[in-house]
Order: sequence, then C-alpha cells, then structure tokens
Amino acid sequence: MAAKLNRRQILGHALGAGLGAPLLMGAAGASDLRVGQLETRGTWNTRPNALRRLLWEVTQRTSIEVDLEIGLVKPDAKALFRYPFLYWSGSGSLPALTDTEVKMLRRHLTYGGTLLIDSADADPGGAFDGAVRRELERILPRAELERIPPDHVIYKSFYLVETQSGRTIRLPYTEGIKLEDRYAVVYSQNDLAGAWARDAFGRWEYEVTPGGERQREMAFRTGINILMYALCLDYKDDLVHAPFILKRRR
Repeated sequence: MAAKLNRRQILGHALGAGLGAPLLMGAAGASDLRVGQLETRGTWNTRPNALRRLLWEVTQRTSIEVDLEIGLVKPDAKALFRYPFLYWSGSGSLPALTDTEVKMLRRHLTYGGTLLIDSADADPGGAFDGAVRRELERILPRAELERIPPDHVIYKSFYLVETQSGRTIRLPYTEGIKLEDRYAVVYSQNDLAGAWARDAFGRWEYEVTPGGERQREMAFRTGINILMYALCLDYKDDLVHAPFILKRRR
C-alpha cells in the first residue's frame, strides 16, 4: 500500500497536474513549510513583521521545518499554488476580487490549501469584516462561515488553547469554513498579528489588552496550532499530541 500523502503533497500534485502550476517544492526544499501572504488591493500589509515572527516561533517550539521568507503573492498568480498555507490580513474596506482571483482561491482551498484571515481592525461588522464575508461568499458559495467549536482539534493540535487571543479580544470565538471534514478557512477578528508583531529593535509593536503578556503568548500558541492543524490530514480528536497537551496545560 502506498504511503499516505500529507496535505502539502496532495495539494501540490493536484494543482500541478490540473493547472500546470509549480509543485509545492520550491527553492526552500520539499521539507519546508512555505507560507504565502495574499497581496490584494486595499490595505493588506498592516503588520509587515508579524507573520515572520510567528514562523520563527514555530521553528523554536516545534519540529516543523519552516521557510522564514514570506511569499507575497497575488490571488490570481500561479505562484499561489506554491504555498499550502495562505495568510490574508487587512484593514478597512477592500475592493472586490476579480473573477480570476476568486476562481484561483477556490481551487487552492478545494485541493487542500488553508487560508487564515486576520482582521487588523478587530472590528466585527466593520468594513474589513464586511468585505471578507462578501468575498468568501464568492469564493466558496456553497459553504458558510461558522463558529469553530471550543472543543475542536484546532485548539489542541499542539498546545491546549482554551481562550481566544490576539491584540484585543473583540469576539470570544473564531470562525471558519469547513470543506468536507476540515476547516479550509480560519477567520480571526481579534488581530492575531498585532500580538505577534515586533519592530526592528525587537520591541513589541502593540500593547495587548486586556490580558497582557499572557494573552500575547496565547496568540502565538493559537497561530502555531492553526499551522499544525493545516499540515496534518487526519487528526484524531482524543489522541492528538496528548503528551504535549499535558505538558503545556500550565
């Protein structure tokens, strides 16, 4: 029996065969996780240092091999398919995606990609939130955003995370869109990147409220959990990383 492919390999083979796009084995090497940040119209790069800081933490805390260089990629570029994990951040209203961008993102997610959306505004019902919901309805018209249950495996894929986190806590839950049995889209409105961001001198760029440094730490744990979840194809809810969970309960 052939060995089970992981999600990166499935996405790479499917997209490479279907679109003529490069496989997910770029210059960084096949074993490295490559993360792409969506470059859309409007304000899309609100926390330019944050994602790299998260990936650095991933290399320090886990055995995941990560390419620390973030790929800036337009939603209609074939390079989109080099990145199994996409990050989309923004502030304020966003112009509508083109039909081509919508189709490319739909294909990416359908073939196993994961998209993390992070609102820098932390303003539920605001301009960015409205734009995200509008575009997700176009990208995945047969699916709906839903609250991710607090006992879902995404909250225990590496760390046990029992509270929401980010630069602030505007919503006590994270939303997602499920395709079959996995969340292909994860949407936070608490500004995760605002808690991750450091400046060139190593200082935190934003105050974290109301929970301070503990809340900042939980934001890093949440980001690591989402990446870990995206990389694994078949989690078992009752067995996932049990030793890590017990070790990190404090």
